[in-house]
Amino acid sequence: MPIEKRILCIGAGYVGGPTMAMIAHKCPRYRVTVVDINQERIAQWNSDTLPIYEPGLDEIVKATRGRNLFFSTDVPKAIEENEIIFVSVNTPTKTFGIGAGMAADLQYWEKTAREILKYEKSPKIVIEKSTLPVKTALAMGRILNSNHHGITFDVLSNPEFLAEGSAIRDLESPERVLIGSEETEGGLRARDVLVEMYAKWVPREKILTSNIWSSELSKLVSNAFLAQRISSINAVSALCEKTDADVTEVSRAVGMDSRIGPKFLNSSIGFGGSCFKKDILNLVYICRHYGLHEVADYWNEVIRINQYQQDRFILNMINAMFNTLSDKKICLWGFAFKANTGDTRESPAIHIARRLLEENARVVVSDPRALKNARADLRGLDDRVSYVEDPVEATRGCHALCLLTEWDLYRHQDFEKIYGSMEKPAFLFDGRNILDHGKCFDIGFNVYPIGKPPMTHFQK
Repeated sequence: MPIEKRILCIGAGYVGGPTMAMIAHKCPRYRVTVVDINQERIAQWNSDTLPIYEPGLDEIVKATRGRNLFFSTDVPKAIEENEIIFVSVNTPTKTFGIGAGMAADLQYWEKTAREILKYEKSPKIVIEKSTLPVKTALAMGRILNSNHHGITFDVLSNPEFLAEGSAIRDLESPERVLIGSEETEGGLRARDVLVEMYAKWVPREKILTSNIWSSELSKLVSNAFLAQRISSINAVSALCEKTDADVTEVSRAVGMDSRIGPKFLNSSIGFGGSCFKKDILNLVYICRHYGLHEVADYWNEVIRINQYQQDRFILNMINAMFNTLSDKKICLWGFAFKANTGDTRESPAIHIARRLLEENARVVVSDPRALKNARADLRGLDDRVSYVEDPVEATRGCHALCLLTEWDLYRHQDFEKIYGSMEKPAFLFDGRNILDHGKCFDIGFNVYPIGKPPMTHFQK
């Protein structure tokens, strides 16, 4: 089968790996290569145990790997051979210098741009896939087109809108694909090449085109809006607990308004993941850079409410458990930031576990996919933390059970057996509001949901 296009992705992480696997799957005449300097990660992509867990990913990778999907550490060769280059490298929050704690750290992105410049042999289309600050494409274009060989580069912005846990579904049937380009002849021609690729499986009406600056900003704003909804309903949950209202009922009533809609209105311990906090902080930094301080303060409050919700969860535990957690054994069901992923980046569970340990509690962590990452996140605290995959066994001898991740398996456990093995009085703190609280109360648990009146067996 003749090769129509040669595509490269630099960066084999949560975005690059699945995205390129889907392109290879949907475009069998495209040769797709994924490179990374992390040899262990590439070895995992070439093995039966992939470096990330996503439902459906294993099947797609195994069907395409070695046929038209390849994973390699040979970055120079890949740059030379491929005509379309996706850049999907890490852009963490800066930890040093000006903008520390808020601005995006672009060092890996710039190193990649200079690597492309170093090994280029022919004109290429370079596509920003990482989440980047608005106007980053301008800098990338200036670096790439500083070569002295007359070789031209066209830079596009193609932000990802994946949700971990449903990434394969999102890639196969996206709500929209956004492609930003410069309004030049070369930029528009490059944009058409990318539109043609996506059109092989995405309806044309779902492929949006814009100028490159709008595309870059849209990704940050999209995540900011989603996080804002979570912080908003979580702020309401605090009021519900004080007034004996039920946040689930409030959420349902509000969500039935077609102008608002029901999505992202489930109260919880807060949002996590690699994007929301990082992207909002980046947005705050950009606003302050342009002197929009009131706008920056508005978005910063979304982050502050998220932290407040996690702190409030701990305070509720302390108050419920007789104002001390010292030497009490607390089981955490779930450590991933959401269900159907092993990713623990910025997971609320990390903060909650550390706060529990500060209160001299003993912590048992259980999660079907994230125990390896949990160990790394709590490294150095192993003498006070244990890790048990079986959720029922993990609760044995515990004073309290805290549900922190909405894994479906937690809904269907033997709660009578769990209650029987726990210290009494037994406490249940449902940080995701997914359990049958009435049933658990009838068994004997003192139940503390989010945004609802507690159900306790204590006399007032």
